[in-house]
Amino acid sequence: MEIFIIFGIFMLLSWLVSSQLKSRFNKYSRMPLRSGLSGREIAEKMLRESGVEGVRVISTPGKLTDHYNPASRTVNLSPEVYQGRSVAAAAVAAHECGHAVQHARAYAFLQMRSALVPVISVSSRYMQWVLLAGILMVETNPGILLAGIIMFAATTLFSFVTLPVEFDATRRALAWLTNTGMTVGEEYSHAKDALKWASLTYVVAALASLATLLYYIMIFMGRRS
Repeated sequence: MEIFIIFGIFMLLSWLVSSQLKSRFNKYSRMPLRSGLSGREIAEKMLRESGVEGVRVISTPGKLTDHYNPASRTVNLSPEVYQGRSVAAAAVAAHECGHAVQHARAYAFLQMRSALVPVISVSSRYMQWVLLAGILMVETNPGILLAGIIMFAATTLFSFVTLPVEFDATRRALAWLTNTGMTVGEEYSHAKDALKWASLTYVVAALASLATLLYYIMIFMGRRS
């Protein structure tokens, strides 16, 4: 019962944050950028002025699907951001370029997150089954649950390592946007607000992962109420 309460609480928080993010993004997508540059042009300009070479800016299908791929060295922007000439498009494009700058500068937390990806890939594939078997057999074979906890702990660590990566990318994006005059006055405050809500989605995910991990640890230690 406890695990369903935990999931319920964080599902609600996640929904609230996601709703606010979509609302902010829709609002700021209707606010034209004074420079008139598109998200693609903003991204290419930031990469160029940051001295980052060999990174391509491409369009990717979907909405809010923007991301930086360190393997292919591509800044992937959703059509609304890639073609958009709004405050939201500028903020998102600059944020993703922030990750490209991190990669070029060998940012420690980004390197750590990249190193964890193979571990997370394996853990995510088997973790739920190991945890289920571990809970069912906790009295007779607690080692199975311990293995599941270790696998889940890796995913929780990944969630928390992601936080400084996202916060730093936002910091780099906002600094560039204001230092170059790409966003001025209310444009800057709106860009900051949009990126704040995007960052909060990662915070909620990390806290949810931690709460769930602690729950499994309590079961393993025989403290389930």
